[in-house]
Amino acid sequence: QVQFVESGGGLVQPGGSLRLSCTGSRMILSTFTMYTMGWYRQAPGKERELVATFTSGGNTNVADAVKGRFTISKNNSKKTVYLQMNSLKPEDTAVYYCRGSIGERDYWGQGTQVTVSS
Repeated sequence: QVQFVESGGGLVQPGGSLRLSCTGSRMILSTFTMYTMGWYRQAPGKERELVATFTSGGNTNVADAVKGRFTISKNNSKKTVYLQMNSLKPEDTAVYYCRGSIGERDYWGQGTQVTVSS
């Protein structure tokens, strides 16, 4: 079974930075390159929302709420997608999830908590 595992969350002060990682396992490298990867987040009492995507064709997109502060990138050789988060705000506090999509199949990571607080 394909798995994606997130890491890099934690507690950070407003204005700080974090880099999240999501690594795929139980797949060969060429298969990983075919995935569209996405980062989502869910704050307490709110619905899960899209943060950023990296398509298999190499196109990236970030949500308006984080544009200019967050960057998504990918290292195929490490089967890893990253979310660089700068200028963090308290409203960025959420559980961040990684999602890998290929065809009609979706695989979600277990999530990593990001807390922005002084």
